[in-house]
Formats: sequence, structure tokens, C-alpha cells
Amino acid sequence: MSVLHWEGLEEAVKRDDLSERLVVMPLLDFKRQIGPASVDLRLGTEFRVLRRTEESGLDPGDQPQAAVERMTTAVNIEIGDKLWLHPGQFVLGATLEFLQIPATLAAHVLGRSSWGRVGLLVATAIFVQPGFSGCLTLELVNHGESPIALYPGCRIAQLVVHTLPSATEHYYGRDDDKYIGPTGPQLSHLAKEAAEIAYLRDVGDRLIDPGT
Repeated sequence: MSVLHWEGLEEAVKRDDLSERLVVMPLLDFKRQIGPASVDLRLGTEFRVLRRTEESGLDPGDQPQAAVERMTTAVNIEIGDKLWLHPGQFVLGATLEFLQIPATLAAHVLGRSSWGRVGLLVATAIFVQPGFSGCLTLELVNHGESPIALYPGCRIAQLVVHTLPSATEHYYGRDDDKYIGPTGPQLSHLAKEAAEIAYLRDVGDRLIDPGT
């Protein structure tokens, strides 16, 4: 795979064929947001704040999706206002932009250096599959020693786009994928993997006692 540079990014976002176009909407400031080899992404207005729970913890093998949802609080911060992220705090945010990645491309989302230098980790799940469409969920963690003010609308991440050797027929969204078309921060769907965990438990039992 090769990384798209400025000229390649400009061509990709202006393609006439929508199925082949790299969609980044709204692209508020083309000159400011398109860099030498990446697209700057802005922070959206919706957040899911992780909070302490009276439950024992998060166990994707035993808890339904509703338990995951109870561990967070939805917060909306208007443009011009700010959300304080305290040291060690974790929240889910999302990009202001709605993205559509064609089957010929894939991408990585990375934090901007200016934010990393004050201790902000912007994304931990960084790979964007070909065929993905929606707002990207950002996993925001303050690893610094001081609270950080987050302003919706500011450029917080960068999208590095890669070309594939050819269009893939197995693009994201064709099968039973978990994160389809989000328009804000999307909670973990680990609960959907309970059946897989049950299978692994069964495999473990058989390894311990082959006669079971």
C-alpha cells in the first residue's frame, strides 16, 4: 500500500464517481485541512463519558449491550464551548466529519502532534477499513498531568489514506460488521462477541479434560 500525498488526496475527494470518492464532509477549510500526506479531522460535539459503575466491571462474555451503555453518560458540547478532560480520564468523542472510504482505499487515524505534546491520546483503534462510512469514534485519554480543554470544531486528528492494489469485494459493511454508519461516538459492541467467548471457554474445557 502507498500513502496518498496532497495531490492524490485532492484527486480522491473530487472524483466524479461517488463509489470511488473519498468523502470527507463537511470539509470546512480545504487548504488548512489537507496536508502534505494527510487530512486533518475536527472534533465533533457529542461525547460519551465513562463513569464509575456499581457493577463489578466490564465482562463482554457475561454482560449484555445495555450494561455497556449504563457505564457512560451522553454529553453534548456546543461549538465555542469546551469539555475538560482530566488526567487519566477517558471519553469517547467523534469526528465532526462524516467519512466514506471507497473499496480502493484504507486509512489510519492518528492524533495531531500538537495535542500529543500536551498528553492527549486521540485514538487507540486507528485502522479504518475500506468501505467504512460514518463519523469516526475517537478514544480520548489524557495521559498528562494537567486537565485539557477540548473544543468541538478544532482539528484534533489526521487521516492518513492508503491505496489498495485493487478494489476489494470484501469491504466493511457487507457482512455482519458492528459499526455501521455512526453519526456520533459509538459505544463498544463487545457484548456481541459473547458467543465467541463461550466457544473459547468450551475449547479451554476440552483442552483441560478431553473427555468432556
